[in-house]
Amino acid sequence: MNEVINNMFERRTIRKYTDETVTDETLEQLYKVMESTQSWANTQCWEVVNVVDPEIREQLQATLPKQNPAYRATVDAPVLFALCAKKGTSGMIGDSMPTIHADWYMYDLGLMTQNLCLAAHSLGLGTVVVGWFDHNKCNEILNVPEGTEIVSIIPMGYRNQKGAMPKHKPFASFVHTDKF
Repeated sequence: MNEVINNMFERRTIRKYTDETVTDETLEQLYKVMESTQSWANTQCWEVVNVVDPEIREQLQATLPKQNPAYRATVDAPVLFALCAKKGTSGMIGDSMPTIHADWYMYDLGLMTQNLCLAAHSLGLGTVVVGWFDHNKCNEILNVPEGTEIVSIIPMGYRNQKGAMPKHKPFASFVHTDKF
């Protein structure tokens, strides 16, 4: 298999990190990956908050249920990104939404998130995509403007655990030919 596909197979959810700092050069590489991600009509509907302040991180952590496996990672990870999306931009042609799926911000942000996590993995970093938290409270903490929505939080750093491959459904159970 080629390097890209190997990277996809090897990337795992990581919730424990070393104390090693992620350099500005590495962060800039990741920003460029985000910048270059494809999106509906190149709308790039995402906004990213790099949360550095420990007090803000603690406030964000308080929005996660304590049973969320990523609870500690939100304050322990050297890097914490809050991924937000501008609503009503992706999936639009003029003022109309031409598909039955309406606003495509979740799709586009998903593409960017996957690219970010795979790029981070290729640079030796671990990530976890956190979606189980109080989104409204996070919007308030981060001062997210109206019309924009926090979608996920991404703790990131050098791995302090291996990560395990979960059992996946075999492709034969979901791939169909010609008709469902």
